[in-house]
Amino acid sequence: MKFARWSGNGVIVLCALLLVSSIGAIAPTARSPKFSPALSQAFATQSIVNYLVIFNDDADLSGAPAIGNRNTRRQFVYDRLRAQAQRTHASARALLEANGVTFREHYLLNALDVSSDAAIAQQLAALAEVTRLDVNMPTRADLPQPTNQLTNEPTSVVSIEWGVTRVHAPDVWNTFGVHGEGVVVGTADTGVQWDHPALKAHYRGWNGASANHNYNWHDAIHDGTVVNCLFNATAPCDDYGHGTHVTGTMVGDDGAGNQIGVAPGAKWIGCRNMDANGDGTPARYTECFEFMLAPYPIGGNPLTQGRPELGADIINNSWTCPASEGCTTGDELRAEVQKLNAAGILVVAAAGNPGSTCGGVAEAPARYAETFTVGATDSGDNIAGFSARGPVTADGSNRRKPDVSAPGVNVRSSFPNNSYGTASGTSMASPHTSGVAALLWSAVPTMTGNIALTTFVIEHTADAKTAIQLCGSDTTSSVPNNVYGYGIVNALSAIQYARTFKQTYLPLIMKP
Repeated sequence: MKFARWSGNGVIVLCALLLVSSIGAIAPTARSPKFSPALSQAFATQSIVNYLVIFNDDADLSGAPAIGNRNTRRQFVYDRLRAQAQRTHASARALLEANGVTFREHYLLNALDVSSDAAIAQQLAALAEVTRLDVNMPTRADLPQPTNQLTNEPTSVVSIEWGVTRVHAPDVWNTFGVHGEGVVVGTADTGVQWDHPALKAHYRGWNGASANHNYNWHDAIHDGTVVNCLFNATAPCDDYGHGTHVTGTMVGDDGAGNQIGVAPGAKWIGCRNMDANGDGTPARYTECFEFMLAPYPIGGNPLTQGRPELGADIINNSWTCPASEGCTTGDELRAEVQKLNAAGILVVAAAGNPGSTCGGVAEAPARYAETFTVGATDSGDNIAGFSARGPVTADGSNRRKPDVSAPGVNVRSSFPNNSYGTASGTSMASPHTSGVAALLWSAVPTMTGNIALTTFVIEHTADAKTAIQLCGSDTTSSVPNNVYGYGIVNALSAIQYARTFKQTYLPLIMKP
């Protein structure tokens, strides 16, 4: 996966479960047509390969948006998906268990994460319910560190960060008296230093006297590279710093002048999907998405112990999954985003940082129609040179992206070891937008979970920006466009619009 500049793009590889089967390798000519080309190539040179076994996915979630109660809606989605997984995985589970092969089950992406020889893979491919097998090879990501890290900063400093002010968060605090209360934001990233002074009071696992990480934290790093964090960390930990920075932009405030977060009244939960190198994998990303839908205890079983009522309302994803790191078709995670939307969970993602070339929004999950994709601007409201532009040409859709833009250049936020630092990237822009959505849902709770209406309101109340650079079918007067989307998000305007019209026009379109 890759980060957004400091980055919005970071990594991607698959978590591997190490195990050798008792069956010998088979000849390359016997490879199943369900093997991806990359998997066939991997087995040509390796005896044991880590791969995903993808199953038929026909769970009917169409009734979910019509369910008015938030918790009932999420439970409905969770129950349908895990029932499908338990049914379709049965034969594969029996095969793997009989051969002593360890595996990890997923239900949001209907899949198994397996490491085995080619013979076992061939037998799995022969199952009618299996649609394909795809490999993911670990890739080390060269991710820049935040710049200008500040340590031992005086606690007397009184400062609301420029990005927080630019999206009009203080205006919302002062005008409406809301700061994100009642909303849970999820950080799916490199982890979080949970007890950072700007984050501790906002962590749902902290009650003011003691910490309880059950249902509030999950670590999807079971192998790979770690430095200070352990594999399967039982408490929130951040070996890279990116996740701590992102979380601070959403909710951070130390109460002593460091006002770095857009929605400091919201609570956060976290999941680590990237290791100390910033490497993630489709399996790691999936594992964290599942935790955000239905959190479970430390070391628990996601298929049997998930509690959807404790899930995140908004998930911030300051990363992308390129083909070189595992998302070989680009659509591997799309069904997951669709299912999260069905559960009423808003998925916000960084557009990515490939530079100013048109068509740069090309990777998962930023390119999906179902993802709320964010580009990065500087303090002068100019699009950042690194921020990805649309349209999405990689899948042939020519879909306009990004959807909106937000501050993403020289953003100061929390960093591990109780410090602060600045960073630039679409990774920094997406948490500003997640925070705006949290303020909106806090101020207008009846909108919570209505993804279409929420994105409509945020888009149409953004500070419109036209672009000189013309991408796709854009003209110099186009709003939205493939550079800024609808413009720079404005929390005050969004809430004013929603509150003013909710008694008249909004009920007419407030259908799930």
